Amino acid sequence: MAQLYDRYSGIVYSVALRVLGDTGAAEDVLQEVFMQLWRNPGVFDSSRGNLGPWLAVIARNRAIDGLRKRRPETDIADVVVSVEPDLASETERGRAMHKVRSVLGSMPARQRSALEMAYFEGLSHSEIASKTGEPLGTVKTRIRGGLMMLRKAFQT
Repeated sequence: MAQLYDRYSGIVYSVALRVLGDTGAAEDVLQEVFMQLWRNPGVFDSSRGNLGPWLAVIARNRAIDGLRKRRPETDIADVVVSVEPDLASETERGRAMHKVRSVLGSMPARQRSALEMAYFEGLSHSEIASKTGEPLGTVKTRIRGGLMMLRKAFQT
């Protein structure tokens, strides 16, 4: 567990800090994420992906939950969060961000917008459908397609 913490605590903390903008709250998320992993390690399924990105998504979700609790005082419109396949070096982080930006830039505007609302604003599919006036199925399809495009970019 100590090795996992040493390797992934930086990304978990940085994701939480970027979303929350508060060091104390980010530290709480860091602790919660690793306590969850400690208590229930079977939740992670290695056949579905790597541990680093999974922990980053868990941290992002916990941080967004924290924002929802204090939503009136926080605007997360400018939050940028990255999930990377290997978090060992700044060079890889740069490459991952370049890939994400490239894939997002190549997406149709409506697909990119739906994905950004879901990921960066933490909106549910139904909230996005209400906000955009589009059918729920269309929103789900756009988000899934965008995630598949991002996944494909990281598999090559």
